Amino acid sequence: MKLIFYKYQGAGNDFILVDNRSGQIDHHNPQLISKLCDRRFGIGGDGMMFLQNADGYDFEMVYYNADGQPSSMCGNGGRCIVAFAKYLNVIGTETNFLAVDGPHYAKISASGDWVSLQMIDVDTVNRDVDAYVLNTGSPHYVQLTNDLEHKDVYNEGYAIRNNPTYLAKGINVNFVEPLDNGYFVRTYERGVEDETYACGTGVTAVALAMAKENGLTGQISTPVKVLGGNLNIRFNYDGLKFTQIFLEGPAVKVFEGEIEAEYTADHKAVNQPA
Repeated sequence: MKLIFYKYQGAGNDFILVDNRSGQIDHHNPQLISKLCDRRFGIGGDGMMFLQNADGYDFEMVYYNADGQPSSMCGNGGRCIVAFAKYLNVIGTETNFLAVDGPHYAKISASGDWVSLQMIDVDTVNRDVDAYVLNTGSPHYVQLTNDLEHKDVYNEGYAIRNNPTYLAKGINVNFVEPLDNGYFVRTYERGVEDETYACGTGVTAVALAMAKENGLTGQISTPVKVLGGNLNIRFNYDGLKFTQIFLEGPAVKVFEGEIEAEYTADHKAVNQPA
């Protein structure tokens, strides 16, 4: 099978994107997707997305983690697929699309490389000792820390993600340090099972948790620095519920190509760059 793909990145969070409006690609194949996301034996990516038709919406976003398993919402992935939809002329500068956590509205710049994506409302923020736990489309653990630049994010994040409380369903682990008028964030992501250069739902969770931490209400805008660049989260908080949450940042096409994917008798995917 010859697969035409596109590679996008949003603040260093990188994804393989495929136009599947024809519905001809059966993507329910964890072995194939994990192979394509492998950085040595495939294309490489933090996840893989398929753009599909959806009644009543401009398109549907179908997202898989790098391990090949279906995932909860990916914020930077959502921003990248909006840029991809504009590249394909599926949308103009605004869109309403469907994702695993429901409908999303997004707006993209005329140049097509800056996307503001509306996230789901959040009304529940829990505590786990000194950390915050909340769901912004995906579950997140948010912990304030010092000297984040030198923190062992992989091992500390791995330990939290795999402790008895979160082992069964997994959780994304965000370490946060105040920085100028915003925050520096590093994230260990479930499904990727490693630190990523950015996590959209993660920085969104951080911004909301820090508003609660600092007793802020009203219209709030929070700049966040990640390993792959800079993002911004703006939202309204009335002290009870977070609404009008927008994740904003770059979404850039890196390259496009073709890859051959064949199946062995035991259905394990084998692929070679074309």
